[in-house]
Amino acid sequence: MEIIRFVDTDRNGTLSAEEKQNARIILYGHSWGASEAVTLARELEREGIPVLLIIQVDSVSKPGENDKVIPANVAEAANFYQLNGFLHGQPQIRAADPAHTHIIGNFRFDYKANPIHCEQYPWYDWVFMKAHTEIECDSRVWNQVESLIHSRLPVQRK
Repeated sequence: MEIIRFVDTDRNGTLSAEEKQNARIILYGHSWGASEAVTLARELEREGIPVLLIIQVDSVSKPGENDKVIPANVAEAANFYQLNGFLHGQPQIRAADPAHTHIIGNFRFDYKANPIHCEQYPWYDWVFMKAHTEIECDSRVWNQVESLIHSRLPVQRK
């Protein structure tokens, strides 16, 4: 796994307890990518590597995956979703261990009253996955995602 190579700061091929605890990993994704972020966090949990934050945007579970339950190695998680149309996100995530994981919130968006149009998407996305595409194009969602990520990053010294 490429992440383990980055966490292995002394490049000796083995992760020390200190290297694991110093990892600063933030995972986010949209749709199946959000489901994959939770699956990746579970893989990191098996390696004993903590995750600072997971952000799911209209998470759709891939077959065999569970995007509802956030593993205990994740410090915080946020979920942005919409419920309109055939394809929609997970409406509620929960912590496998609430003592270790804080759920920042499950934030619902509704595009019926205030639709968003994305020029770059093909017509069939608008016919079959309209709201799922709208949340991906919603700058309000991505501004919140960006804010959450920036607030968890270490302060850069000049």
